Amino acid sequence: MNRVPVALQRRPGTFRPPTLQTLPVAVTANVARIRARTPNTIMAVVKADGYGHGAVTVAKAAVAAGAGWLGTTSVAEASALRAAGLAVPILAWLHPGGIDAEAAAAARVDVAVGSVDELGALVARAASAVRVHLYMDTGMSRGGCSRGQWDELIGLAQRGQQARRLRVVGVMGHLPLADRADPAANAAAVAGMREAQRAVRTAGFGSTVAHLAATSGTLTDPATHFGMVRVGAGLVGIDPSGTVEMHGASRLTAPIVHTTAAPAGTPVGYAGTYVTDRATHLSVLPVGYADGIPREISPQAGVEIGGRRLPVVGRVSMDQIVIDTGAESVPVGTSATVFGPDGGATPTIHDWARWAGTIPHTIVTGIGPRVKRSIT
Repeated sequence: MNRVPVALQRRPGTFRPPTLQTLPVAVTANVARIRARTPNTIMAVVKADGYGHGAVTVAKAAVAAGAGWLGTTSVAEASALRAAGLAVPILAWLHPGGIDAEAAAAARVDVAVGSVDELGALVARAASAVRVHLYMDTGMSRGGCSRGQWDELIGLAQRGQQARRLRVVGVMGHLPLADRADPAANAAAVAGMREAQRAVRTAGFGSTVAHLAATSGTLTDPATHFGMVRVGAGLVGIDPSGTVEMHGASRLTAPIVHTTAAPAGTPVGYAGTYVTDRATHLSVLPVGYADGIPREISPQAGVEIGGRRLPVVGRVSMDQIVIDTGAESVPVGTSATVFGPDGGATPTIHDWARWAGTIPHTIVTGIGPRVKRSIT
């Protein structure tokens, strides 16, 4: 039995690099799907660089399709959207580096504040009134002010507003169980949000925008919609509830950079974990786990080449994957589709998530910086 390892070197030459294409038309279609489910204002959440699709690209497509707000992780991300010409209201609410009050005021960015300490620091630093959404914990226990401190948070916000350091314009929460697509699972969070609204209204803050639902709640439970819904994953074709078919908004392609004939019994890749069971042809794509291809995938994983789905064989390497093309020797330079929105032979991000035992969010947000970006 021939057990000579297959060489995986690239041949010399120039190839079109691995490319992630973003499809704004799909974002437009997804906003239309969301609009059909709710009459309320849509906030397009473009954190994590627009779920890996380009924050500015996704934001512009979503706003053009009718989204009235944008959502980001930080004031810096929001400021970049302002610099790109986006004028709609923007909310930043996670603040991994703290809240830059001066930058928020300068860029007209709202900030959500979810703890007494965070609000106290903001009041101390703000030189002019920053627009604030009070972030209440409605059951996630991951962020937001705990119920036992709501009164303290609201009292501090009152003093900050009287001192003209802030202006309370919103109240928000989060749904911990919306992916179940069961309104009964959301009932406690909805009740908590209504209680938070009453507390803020009683404190004299007047009319404020309330928002609780993300993509799953928006698609499955009108009771969670309040005045505004926050849609992020749904913009790029992901419905965590699995109830609505959305449009995939990206396509990852890569060229074949090496091809070889392999007899039966040929081990492939590190440790020879896959061995050919027949004479076949093997092709190499220049993408690996450093580019976002999950290292642990099932034997069902494949890519599309020439209208056929062909299996990934052997271990995923840092920079490469190997494809078994069977009796056909596919020419170097031929484009393979790793994932796309087309269906049929073309894998989707949901296929890759299933093969990797993860969620589609990790597939699109994990595509590395070596992969070229384009807009189609």
